[in-house]
Amino acid sequence: MSERQDFHPIRTDRPTRDHALLTIADVLAEPALQAGAPEVVVGGAALDAAVRWVHVSDSAGVARLLDGGELLLSTGAGWPTAAEELADFALGLSHAGVAGIVVELGSGQTRVPDAVVEVCTERGLALIALHSEVKFVAVTEAVHRALIAAQTMALRERQHLHDLFTALSLRGAPADVVVAETARALGAPVVLENMAREVIAHETLRTPVAEALGELRWTDRVPVQARGVRWGTLLALPGPAHPAGRLTVLELGATALAFGCLADDGDSEWSMLAQRGLIDDLLGARFASPDDIVARLATSGFTFLGRHCHGIVARGAESAGQLAERAAQSGFAAVSALVGDDVVALLSLPASVALSDAVVARIVGPDRTVFVGPPADDVLGLLASLRAAMGLAAGDRSDAGPRVRRVDDRPLERFVASLRDDHRLLAHSERMLAPIVAYDRERRGDLLDVLSALVAHPGNRSAAAAASHLSRSVFYQRLTVIGDLLEIDLDDGETLAALHLALLTRRSTGSAGRP
Repeated sequence: MSERQDFHPIRTDRPTRDHALLTIADVLAEPALQAGAPEVVVGGAALDAAVRWVHVSDSAGVARLLDGGELLLSTGAGWPTAAEELADFALGLSHAGVAGIVVELGSGQTRVPDAVVEVCTERGLALIALHSEVKFVAVTEAVHRALIAAQTMALRERQHLHDLFTALSLRGAPADVVVAETARALGAPVVLENMAREVIAHETLRTPVAEALGELRWTDRVPVQARGVRWGTLLALPGPAHPAGRLTVLELGATALAFGCLADDGDSEWSMLAQRGLIDDLLGARFASPDDIVARLATSGFTFLGRHCHGIVARGAESAGQLAERAAQSGFAAVSALVGDDVVALLSLPASVALSDAVVARIVGPDRTVFVGPPADDVLGLLASLRAAMGLAAGDRSDAGPRVRRVDDRPLERFVASLRDDHRLLAHSERMLAPIVAYDRERRGDLLDVLSALVAHPGNRSAAAAASHLSRSVFYQRLTVIGDLLEIDLDDGETLAALHLALLTRRSTGSAGRP
C-alpha cells in the first residue's frame, strides 16, 4: 500500500510492474524477434513480466551488471557447462530481477540446458529459445523504440489525468464524481472508504455492487491523506493495464479527494454523501438487485437479520446528520438524507425494541412531525415502507402540531403501498384524474390540491376548505369545476373512495406535484 505523506501529482520514476509499458509478450510479437522462430520454453504468466530494457551478453557473470527488468539476449556461449553451475547462473539472473531470457540456439548452445529450464520453471522466469539467427542489435532497437513510444504515451496520459483531476479539484467536485472519473480512467470498479471502512462512494461500472464490495480484499489501494491527516482509502478492483500505471491513476484520484477534504469537513461531507446516495438509489431503484443495497447498507452497520426496519420522514428535523447521530446513540442503525424540506431515513432496530412514539421522539428530536412506514425485514419491504411514509407525508401539509403518523393506521395508504407497481392501479389513477391533471397544467390550477383536501376531510367541507387555504365560496366553486370535469357526484361515497385511491396512487408513484 502506498503511504504518501504529501501530494505527488506527476511521477516520472522508472517503470515498475504497475507501469508495465512493455511485456515479454509484447517483445515476442516484434517482427525482429519473430524472425528468429521463437519457441516459448517457459511462458504462461511469466510472459506478462514488464520489460524495462534489453541487455545483450554471453557472460556467465552478467547478473552483477543488471538492475532488474532487463530482457537478456544471449547465445549462451560463455555460460557454464556443469548442471550445478548452470542452475546457480539461472538463480543469479532471477535474483537480479531479470524480466526474461532469450537464448539463440546455435554455436553457443545447441539446446536450452535442462538446469536452466528447471530454475526458470520454478521461479516463473520467461525463457525463450530462438531457432534461427537474428541480429540482436535489430531486436534491441525495436524494443527500445517501443519502450520510448510507450513512455511518451505514459507521460501524455499522466499529464491528461493530472489536468483532469486538477480541474475536478478546482471545481470542488464531490467525492462521488471523483470516484466515477477514477473508475472510468482505470476501466475497473473503484470504491472510496472512510477510516471506519464504510463505503462513501463507488463506481462499479458493469460489475454488480454486491460482487464488487465482496472482492475489495483483492484490490489496489492508496490512502486519501494530506498534511498528516488521513480520511480514508481509495480502492480499485483488478482491471486492464494503464499506460500511466494503475497506482498513478489511483493516487491522482486520491489527491483530488484529499484536496476536497482540506477545503471542506471531509468526514461529515463524506457521511452525508454516502447516506444520500443510498437513499437516492433506493428510491430511484438504481440498483441491479436487492443484494446491491444490502451490501452497501451493511458497510454502514445497517442489517436486517434479527431486526425490524422502517422508512420514516421527519418534518422539521434539524438535519439528517443529527437524526443518524441520535439513532446511533440509542443503539439503532440509521441512514438519513435531506429530500426536499424533509429528512428521510431508514431505521434498523433490534427485534425486541418497538418503534414507539417515545422512541421516535428520541431519535428525531422533540416537537417534530414524523411519518412512519410499516415494519420490513428485507430491502424491497424497506423500500415499500419508505415510499409509504413519503406518500403519507406528501398528503399531509397541515399546520397541526407535532405528532407521529403511521402508515399502519392508514389502511388505504398501506394497501396502495403494497400494490404500488400494479399496472391496473396505475391505470385507474391516470384514468380518473386525467381531466383534472390536464386542467391544472393548462391553467396552473389547484384542483388536485382541492380534491386532496376533500378526500382528507370527508363529510366536513369547512375543514377541507381551511386545509386548502381557500374561502368556502371559492372552495365550493372549485368542487363544481371538478364535478363537471369528471362528470361525477362528489357526494357519492364510493366515488370519493375511488378518487382517494387514485390520489394515493399518484402520490406514491411520485407524480404528485407534476401536473
